[in-house]
Amino acid sequence: MLRRILLLAALAGLIGFGVFWWLTIPATVAASALPAYQPNLANGLTTFNAGGCSSCHAVPKQDDRTRLGGGLAIPSPFGTFYAPNISPDPNDGIGRWSEADFVTAIMKGTSPSGAHYFPAFPYTSYQHARLNDVRDLFAYLKTLPPVAGKARDHDVPFPFNIRRNVGVWKFLFMDGKPFVADASRSAHWYRGAYLVNSFGHCAECHSPRNFLGGIISSQRFAGGPNPEGEGWVPNITPRGLSDWSVKDVAYFLDSGQTPDGDSAGGSMVRVIRNTSQLSPTDRDAIAEYIKSLPPVEGPPKPVKKEKGKES
Repeated sequence: MLRRILLLAALAGLIGFGVFWWLTIPATVAASALPAYQPNLANGLTTFNAGGCSSCHAVPKQDDRTRLGGGLAIPSPFGTFYAPNISPDPNDGIGRWSEADFVTAIMKGTSPSGAHYFPAFPYTSYQHARLNDVRDLFAYLKTLPPVAGKARDHDVPFPFNIRRNVGVWKFLFMDGKPFVADASRSAHWYRGAYLVNSFGHCAECHSPRNFLGGIISSQRFAGGPNPEGEGWVPNITPRGLSDWSVKDVAYFLDSGQTPDGDSAGGSMVRVIRNTSQLSPTDRDAIAEYIKSLPPVEGPPKPVKKEKGKES
């Protein structure tokens, strides 16, 4: 009897492992799925700015947004990630990547070697991008200066450092669906919605997350604890921006200045360096979409303790 129980347990274990292995196979995009295409470098630049590529991948402590040698530390509850080199350097960057490699990385979160990227790389938003925009971005990146040097390895403890487990995370939090237009809305609104929900990846920072690190969909854009560990990310639904007009939001994306005379701080400074490079039309479209969001109450912000008082 005991032998039969052990045999059944072993069989169940093998079946479970097989299901796990199947669910966590890294998805890829085959080169054959990419038809002939003439890249649009101007659109590639727009996509570069909308995606904020330099915010994470530019070499820290220097002013050239095109030197994408990586190295920025990105703290999280699961460890510290370091943005990789995505310059065209053939040894340390993406200079030897094929277009299919790049599309796979952006839209599937899978590396050229066939491993899952950690979701500190916001591919959950990038998956909604249009294929031609991704291809234009790759063509644009190849025009930038190569930067030698690899970023250091991520500092992520066990079990979060097991990349195969990321496949389960993707199964839970990636839907693989393209962004679909709302037929009742204007083309201008749709442009803003597309930028915010794909390359702009605004929800990645401006939404609270569950214990697994997935966005809480019912509080999307409602702010919450800074995923980098310090401070609070604001609610950008009308619940948090009730006093802002569409023009106020667009001006903030251009200048970093708020309606009350304050200015952007923290990582938002890097974001503004990118959004300020977008066309006024794109900034207006983003602002129109943001102001059209339903008001959502975010998680309660901790009350600051007064100095000299104990709880």
